[in-house]
Amino acid sequence: MKSINLSVKNYFVVSLTIIALQFFFSCCDNKNISSNTWTKDRANAWYAEQPWLAGCNFQPSTAINQVEMWAAETFDTATINKELGWAEELGFNVMRVYLSSEVWKVDSEGFKERIDEYLTISSKHDIKTMFVFFDDCWNDETVVGKQPDPLPGVHNSGWVKDPANSLRKDTISLYPVLERYVKDILTAFKDDDRILLWDLYNEPHWISSLPLLKNVFKWAREANPSQPLSAGVWHSGQQELNEFQIANSDVITYHNYSDPMNHQLWIELLKTHGRPMICTEYMARRNNSYFQNVMPILKNNNVGAINWGFVSGKTNTIFAWDEPKPDQKEPELWFHDIYRQDKTPFDYKEIEVIKQLTGKLPEAK
Repeated sequence: MKSINLSVKNYFVVSLTIIALQFFFSCCDNKNISSNTWTKDRANAWYAEQPWLAGCNFQPSTAINQVEMWAAETFDTATINKELGWAEELGFNVMRVYLSSEVWKVDSEGFKERIDEYLTISSKHDIKTMFVFFDDCWNDETVVGKQPDPLPGVHNSGWVKDPANSLRKDTISLYPVLERYVKDILTAFKDDDRILLWDLYNEPHWISSLPLLKNVFKWAREANPSQPLSAGVWHSGQQELNEFQIANSDVITYHNYSDPMNHQLWIELLKTHGRPMICTEYMARRNNSYFQNVMPILKNNNVGAINWGFVSGKTNTIFAWDEPKPDQKEPELWFHDIYRQDKTPFDYKEIEVIKQLTGKLPEAK
């Protein structure tokens, strides 16, 4: 969700960036690999069967976080159907969607029923889904029940880590619960062709996250879904985490919110691992990461393109991570997101570019 900004300004910085990224991303392909990690041939054959993947991280505009999206009392199928219809019109064919272990703990069967209902809606719009299990971003505590109202002008003021920080202190109690959660969801949907890929852990932030990262891959491999597994690299300063993620992902996923030159560098270096690649977070306008200048790079390199944000709503991600604007209804330059809730876009030119790249409009010559 928040990628380090590695803007490249001149040749000297480019050179340093190449050296740094080579060091952090050039892991040994045989290190820490599970015995049933997909071979490169299998992963590339799977990817060759997919269309060029384009979409966004999807959170309905009426939900402030994962809990509010999935809880029975706030699961908003009308908004989900409407907004996925808009995504279909853009030519989007994949959405990345966060799950919630807290919702599962209080209502596992109902949660799975709502996942199935979501997938029924998404497939009606010819959209596949990439589900995310765990997350190290934003607020420390995750609770069920009524979620807080958005803080005006504050990016993701209600987004929650999963699992909650307080629960992580007792892994002896926590891990068996999380194992049941992961295996329950994977077993229920392991052969569901409406699901593109399982994204096991969003942006593990600290070396202390490595045990959970290793365990979620272990649990997922034991469940043995037919869909590929991944956990996206996002920060060049997390060498041990990056090594494990790249070595154990069937498909390499990554986040990059930087400018086109930096993004191309990441592509070139990650490409050396010989696996399919999907960028699962990009597009932060303030950082010179736009649809117009990054999405074409992704398509030209056959890298999947999943931006952050779709319809501006309770998450407030039109505001930048580190620039709260409590006195503004919306900033002059949106950080993320594409549409307002009445379907007017932030920038009509972006809509045209997206549709051209997804084949909904003829590409400009």
